[in-house]
Order: sequence, then C-alpha cells, then structure tokens
Amino acid sequence: MKKLLNYSIVLFVLTIILLLIIPLPAAMVDVAIIINMSLSLMILVTTMTIKEALELSIFPSLLLITTLFRLGINVSTTRNILTSGGFSGQIIKAFGDFILQGNVVVGLVIYLIIVLMQFLVITKGAERVSEVAARFTLDAMPGKQMAIDADLNSGLIDEQQAKARREKIQREADFYGSMDGATKIVKGDSVMSLITTAINLIGGSIIGIVQSGDTIGNVLNTYSIATVGDGLVGQIPSLLISVATGMIVTRAVAEGSLNEDISKQFMAQPVAIMISGIVIAVLTVIPGMPVVQLLIISLGLISCGYYLYRKLQNEPEAAIAGAMGGSLRSFSADTEMQPEEEEAPKPVTEEEFFKDVNNVYSLLSVEAIEMEFGYSLIPLVDESVGGRLINRIIIFRRQYAQDMGFVIPSIRLRDSSALNTNQYCIKIKGEEVAKGEILIDYYLALEPENPEKEIDGIETIEPAYGIPSRWIRPEDRELAEIYGYTVIDPLSVLVTHLSEVVKQHAYELITRQEVIHLVENTKKTSPELIEEAFPNFISYSLFQKILTSLLKESVPIKDLETIIETALETISDTGLPVRDVDGLIENIRTALKRTITRMYCEDGSMKVITLDSELERTMVGSLSKGERGYYLALSPDVLQSLINQLTGQLKKFGGLSQSPVVLTSQVMRVHFYRLIEQFYPNVRVLSFNEISNNVQIQSIGSLTLENRGRMGA
Repeated sequence: MKKLLNYSIVLFVLTIILLLIIPLPAAMVDVAIIINMSLSLMILVTTMTIKEALELSIFPSLLLITTLFRLGINVSTTRNILTSGGFSGQIIKAFGDFILQGNVVVGLVIYLIIVLMQFLVITKGAERVSEVAARFTLDAMPGKQMAIDADLNSGLIDEQQAKARREKIQREADFYGSMDGATKIVKGDSVMSLITTAINLIGGSIIGIVQSGDTIGNVLNTYSIATVGDGLVGQIPSLLISVATGMIVTRAVAEGSLNEDISKQFMAQPVAIMISGIVIAVLTVIPGMPVVQLLIISLGLISCGYYLYRKLQNEPEAAIAGAMGGSLRSFSADTEMQPEEEEAPKPVTEEEFFKDVNNVYSLLSVEAIEMEFGYSLIPLVDESVGGRLINRIIIFRRQYAQDMGFVIPSIRLRDSSALNTNQYCIKIKGEEVAKGEILIDYYLALEPENPEKEIDGIETIEPAYGIPSRWIRPEDRELAEIYGYTVIDPLSVLVTHLSEVVKQHAYELITRQEVIHLVENTKKTSPELIEEAFPNFISYSLFQKILTSLLKESVPIKDLETIIETALETISDTGLPVRDVDGLIENIRTALKRTITRMYCEDGSMKVITLDSELERTMVGSLSKGERGYYLALSPDVLQSLINQLTGQLKKFGGLSQSPVVLTSQVMRVHFYRLIEQFYPNVRVLSFNEISNNVQIQSIGSLTLENRGRMGA
C-alpha cells in the first residue's frame, strides 16, 4: 500500500494519458470535472496563504499536470458531445443552461469574455511578470552570493547557514526559470480552449443537422448549451490556475501570507482610506447617482480610516514600523530619531535628490575589489547556466585564508556596457589595475619554449603571467596538448588572473578594521598576550604597518601569535616609541623563517641568486639616512648595471617551479628589495637569517659590482 502511495502521482498522470484514448461515460466525466475544480481551488488558496514562492516549489510541475488533466477532460467531453447528441454529463448541461438562460448569443459572448480575460489579462500578465522575475533573479545571483560570503567571513553566519542560503538562491533561480517556461503552458491552454469550443459548436452542429435531421434551431440550441457548458467547466479551473500563477510569481517582496500583507499594509494607510471615502461622498452631487449606497460606503471608509488613524497615533513608533512591514528607516543608536511625518518627501528626480548634501555621501563608497564583465562573459558567472566563477572564487578565498592568514574582502561582480563583449577588468578600491579578454567558446593554449609544431589559433598573451598563447577551438585541444602546449579553459584563465591580481594587491586590502578583527580572533586563543601587547606596546596603526609589509612581500601572517610575541619582545628591548620599524619587521621575518623557507624550498634545497661580497660591502657603505630612514644612494649607471644583470639571471628560473629568490644579508635585505621592487615586484629578496639551517642553498647566479667608482654619495 505504501509503495502504491509513493507512485500515486505517476499513476495519476498515466490515468490522464488514458483519458486521451479511452472514452469515458458521462458520469465519470462529471467526477473528473469535480476533481479538476477541487485541485484548482486548492492550488489557488495555497498560493494566497504561503509566505514565499519556494514553499510551493513544485508549482511548475503541478501546472503541467493540471493542464494535461484539463486537456484530457476536454478530449473526453468533446468526444461525448460529438457522439452522444451534445450530452456529456450533468455538470456541463447545468453550466450551459445557467449561463445561456435561453439566449445562445448572450451565453457565447459571456464565455468569450471569460476566455479573453484570462488570455489577454491574467495569463499574459503572469507570463510577463514571470519572465522579468526570472531575469532579475539571475542578475541578482552574483550579488547575493557575495553577500553570503561577506556574512560568512564576518562571522554573522556559519558554514551551514551559508550553505542553506546558497541552496535557497539556487532554488529561487531554478524556480523562476521554470516558471518562465511554465506560463507558456497556461497560455497554450487558453488557445486550446478556444479551438475546442469551435470544434464542439461547428462540428456538433454539422453532425446534428446531417445525422439527426433535426431543425437547425434545435441543433444549435443543443450544441450551444453543450459547448458553453464544456467551455466553462474547462475555463473556470483554468482561470483559477492562471490567477494562482500570477499570485505566486508576484510574491517576490511578501513578508507573510497574502491576507496578512494586505491587512497590514492597508491598515497602515488610514489617510488614504479617509480620502477615498471623501471622494466617494463627492460623487453624490452627480445627478442620477445612487445617493444612499454612496453615502453608506463613504461613511464606512471615513469611519474605518479615522479609527485606524487614532489607533496608530496611540501606538509607539515601533508598532508603526511593524504595521508598515518595516518601511520606516532604521537608525543607529547614536542617531536622533525623527518622526515619520516630519520627513521631507522623497525627491522624484536625480537633481532634487542630490540637492541634499547628505545624499551625495552615498556616492563616496568604494568597493575593495570589483570585477566587471562584458556581455559575452556573463555565462561564466551565472550559475543557472552552469557558470562556476563564484564557486571558484569561494575556493580561492578559503585557500588564500588558509595559506596567508588573511581573508580577502567580498568581490563585487557586475556587467559593464563600457567593456567590449569579451573583455573584463579588475578594480582595486575603485581603480582599474588589470584588464583582459576571453573568448568563451575557445581554449587558451600556452606556448612552450620549443613547440613540436605550431597550432592554428588567435595569438594573444596570457593575462596573469604574460606568456605568449593562442586561443584555439575546442576540437584542437588534444592536438595542442600533443604538440606540448598547456591548454586552459576560459574560466581558469579568468580565475588565475583574478587570484594573481588579488595576491599582488592584498597588502592594500588589509584595513584597520580587519586588523582589529584579526587581533580579536587571536584573543580567543591567547588573551593574555593580546592584553599585554595592545594597545600599551603595539598600536593598531603600527600592527597594520607590520602586516601590510609582510603581505606586500607575500609572507603569510597566519601565525599572528609569533608575530605579536616577536614584536613585543623587540619593543621591550628597544623601548618606546618605535623608531626602527624596518628592524622590527626584519626580526619578525626571522621568527617566521620556517614559514618563509617552506614557500621557496623544493626537495630540501633552495636555488638563489646571491650578491657578490664586494658589491654588498659597497652597497652597505652607500646607505644614506633621510627623513624616512636609510636608503641606497646608487648612481644611475650602477643601478642600470644591477638591473641588467638581474634580468639575465632571472631567466635561469624559467624552467624551474620555484619562484625567483635573491639572497642578501639581513642589513641589506629590505634596501635591496626596495631597489628592485619597481622593476621586478614578484622577485623575493631573503636574508640568510630567514632560511632554516637544514636547507641546502644552491646559488645559480650572482650579481657583481661593475662600473666601480660610480657609486653615489
């Protein structure tokens, strides 16, 4: 029995299909019509009592089943009308007699009005609303996903809540996408009803006149009753389903059931109710108007509005906000609250809006990270069509947090008409820092140094690392791999470029608020350390400078306890105020030497470029003190020589998986880094103190002193 119940819907659909083939007696047709009406009423009432559309997520499938059921009934009734002299059950006959009232023309006109009302007003409107809702839901998905990530990163929700919210967003997109197609079913049902009606009336009349030999008047009377009755028993449930469709797709901003929302929002507008009553009363001056009825309704509206007005005046403002469904502004604790009626009316034009200088401040907000896309790249973002960019960004953010100890801020994704269809750009704090172009239907093939054979494609440069590449067709992918090319899909190209840009600019993204957040998070495990260090010895400003410097050179800040302990020890030894920030940071880097070594060590060895001892002694001697500390005072010729040498030495890292590393003494490390940073920001400069003792250092190149005697003062 339980298995039978589990397959009840399957059996019901199979029964509907049988209705299209097997003739049903009139009594069974009556039963089917009653079931159809009951289902339609149940669906309509359900759509008005649910609080959100996803509570009835099966509606698109339900719409298909009920439409198929009505079509099956229409086939059965049409068969009976044409073969049984216009009789197809008591319900159809009763509806036909009641509507026609002895006048065929009036009955047909009323029936056509009902059909056209459903087809042109309700069905067409629901179809348009569903289409717009589907598009807007898909457009809003990236923003909603980023909002969830922001809440998760800030600790407002946990992983399970974030997962539930993401699933809900995905279900909403699927639901409205399905509804966009399901409304076409309702539209087709209305058209089919008109066709069935014409067949019943014309075909039945021809059969009646030819086969029965009855008079034309009797035949038309018989078949018009059957036609109108059949049309109505099909159209009334169809009308209910159409209304239910409109109800469910217009519940986008609902907070409760339809009854609750209407009651709350109408009761929160007593002035509108009173004005409506006054206008109705004014209509009594028009000659011929029913004065008694107008005055009764007018007095009822004015009395009701006045009662609600007094009631709202006596309630606290919090109750007013609840009655209006949260339409009042929210205020912070230190903001002076103004009564709603004292607020200036909302401007209707942009010029009027920005006359208030406070509104201009809304333009000053800047997103930490933005990514804009041309139209053709939207499928990479839109999850409803298989886009996986958001998931890849989430994975990258989690991995970066685990590796570096810093949570990347939310990334705003948006389309841009200013870009070409295949372009994208990455912005940091509102300014463009990188740009690229992707051919979404192609693959990117990175050229090897000595390819076995060139492959046909569109020449380009890989955006993240600047490698010469080609956009190739999907069917050429295997051939390119055989020739030695590294083939990457478009999404990976995009994510790789984004991740590299974010890594390069991570030090710009660590704000004071994020520093405080990191310190408070460390306080959970080391409360005594944090209380001792902050703010007596280490200010948040100084700590932000330390973390920024470490991130700028890609040093993980995950081990905050070690960083704080080393900073605290150094400051305790040297005393306050801290004058040598560079020396403080160098001590911290030394304390993190296991972490730094791991990043550049491969199989127990580290390949480096070293400085000639004479060069390093000369550079140490050239250090000059300025307002912001010491700096290298090298002549342009010597600087040019060092850069040229470094350019040649860096080529030796081309075939290695390790990042380029230059090894110096601790005294010279920071100064040499600042010297080459503007030319080679991705080259890491390490000191001997930052490398673990168990690592074998292998020098693959050396920088020497050339152009002697050209050192600056």
